[in-house]
Amino acid sequence: QVQLVESGGGLVQAGGSLRLSCAASGRTGSIYTMGWFRQAPGKEREFVACITRSGEGTYYADSVKGRFTISRDNAKNTVYLQMNSLKPEDAAVYYCAASTYVAGSYDAQYRYWGQGTQVTVSS
Repeated sequence: QVQLVESGGGLVQAGGSLRLSCAASGRTGSIYTMGWFRQAPGKEREFVACITRSGEGTYYADSVKGRFTISRDNAKNTVYLQMNSLKPEDAAVYYCAASTYVAGSYDAQYRYWGQGTQVTVSS
């Protein structure tokens, strides 16, 4: 069993930055891949980024590549999403997810999910 709790969302002007955090608890040793997804009103959930256990393997959606950075602190059982140069299109509820194996952009690959944290970007 793994539980995930996101934090760090808020309101920011376009061009600004936010750092999201996701704290994992429970059987954190079973987690291999952690990822971030987001869902805007009226839109489907979309993949943002993911990172493997070692932190060496990262994968980003094209829409955020170069602006967002995912990182992981296994000692703290926490994954981060540094979001820079935010655009109004980035506004969404951001969800943290965890998989027990190598996972990528498909939400079905992730067994555990957080409750989400809201990011609002003003134009």
